[in-house]
Amino acid sequence: MEREDLQALLTPEAMRLLDEFAELDTTKDALSAVTALRRAGADARTSAAVLTQLKLRRRARAKLGDFANRMLFTEDGLAQASRLQVAAHHAQRFRAAEVRRLVDLGCGIGADALAFAAMGFELVAVDIDEVTAAIATHNLAPFPNALVHQARAEDVDLAEFDGVFLDPARRAQRRGATERGESRRLADPNDWQPSLGFAFGAAENGRAVGVKLGPAIEHELLPPEGEAQWVSVGGELVECSVWLGGAARAGVRRSALVLRDGGAHELAAAESATEARDAEVGELGAWLHEPDAALIRGRFVGDLARRLDGRLVSPSIAWITTDEAVTTPFAQSFRVVERFALDASTLKKELRRREIGTLEIKKRGVDIDPAEFRKRLSLRGDASATLICTRVGERRVALLAERA
Repeated sequence: MEREDLQALLTPEAMRLLDEFAELDTTKDALSAVTALRRAGADARTSAAVLTQLKLRRRARAKLGDFANRMLFTEDGLAQASRLQVAAHHAQRFRAAEVRRLVDLGCGIGADALAFAAMGFELVAVDIDEVTAAIATHNLAPFPNALVHQARAEDVDLAEFDGVFLDPARRAQRRGATERGESRRLADPNDWQPSLGFAFGAAENGRAVGVKLGPAIEHELLPPEGEAQWVSVGGELVECSVWLGGAARAGVRRSALVLRDGGAHELAAAESATEARDAEVGELGAWLHEPDAALIRGRFVGDLARRLDGRLVSPSIAWITTDEAVTTPFAQSFRVVERFALDASTLKKELRRREIGTLEIKKRGVDIDPAEFRKRLSLRGDASATLICTRVGERRVALLAERA
């Protein structure tokens, strides 16, 4: 977002338009939306800025619920913002560490800061970008216990705080970029803002520190102390957070947190991800279980297999098999109906015979394109099923299955 766009938004008139046209469908009928805004007296810049915010607010509701209805956003800021239930989890970690004065470095649009402020911390939110800091100021305005500063994270005196949360910027804006969110990923952690070394170093003197990282962070980049936690929401892997100093739990080096509508479920281990043990490989049983992405990335597949009294179907492939049905919040389960060679012509005949016209294709450990493979099967019929394309031992197989 350009500074001029933000200035156009931060007026009583623009705020009135955002409220008045809150239910305007800006994707199906953009022309009518522009006409309605112009008739309401908005100039071209204000109309464009209001339409963009209405679009982003609609998208943000999936992450932030009703909070989104009064917030302002940027494309990149919304993409990088924590979901509300994840931000609440971050806040609970600091509460458990008995933090009172908390600084959020790299606060972005303020999604995590909203949870921190709502939890009652004395909060300072910091962002290096002028426009982003102004947006965070607007978003945090309802909370008198929250202040926003525009500053470099490295220039903040951390001695004033007993808790630090950092979300290092891992993308840099491209030159001439527009509101389309055109940015490039920074591969070197030393180039992040602030750097990974600075983030981990904030835990000196036992200070409670949380560092939000991308879920694909290399295990070798994680610190030798503290706790690394992989988090998924509704089956989607969203982050790896590192908890250090007073925010780290004793005896826990890694954990996987699975957040679903039914609640929160966690596995924890005393050893790091690089020390995790796989399970034994064995014969295919009557049931297959696909571990949640947080468990796969946190290297908990072996732990889950032992918990389920199961085994892997092939080395280094995250499918667990059991002889009996088991229930777990940490995996999706499938009953194996029949086993075939991974051959399109054979499968086409078998699926036709069963009148399967709706097919979910899952693949792991085999090099196929599910969309292209589906075309080759020429599906036809009213029945539905799941096809699991994988390896059992060293053999490529297709397993016709039913979801539990």
